[in-house]
Amino acid sequence: MTTWSIAQLERNADDNGVVTAHWRVSAVDGDFTASSYGTCSWTPEPSTEGFVPFEDLTEAMVIEWVKGSLDVEAIEASLASQIEEQKAPKVVAGVPW
Repeated sequence: MTTWSIAQLERNADDNGVVTAHWRVSAVDGDFTASSYGTCSWTPEPSTEGFVPFEDLTEAMVIEWVKGSLDVEAIEASLASQIEEQKAPKVVAGVPW
């Protein structure tokens, strides 16, 4: 199961247009977890139709913006791969004594 969230937003002080979203995604499979963190940036246009003022944004709305800017399938596949590696590691550490 993957969960997307927004950790932080950066916005222009003059028009409150969001310029950067800091996102996180995590995957959980039983006791195994993997996560990724990144940013997406935009150039807001307050005069365009569909502009949403900062105070009216929801996390779900910004997550959709983020997902629209990323290769979601590749990110989620990478998390699944990390979890599979945790379940059956190809390299293990330790000493024989």
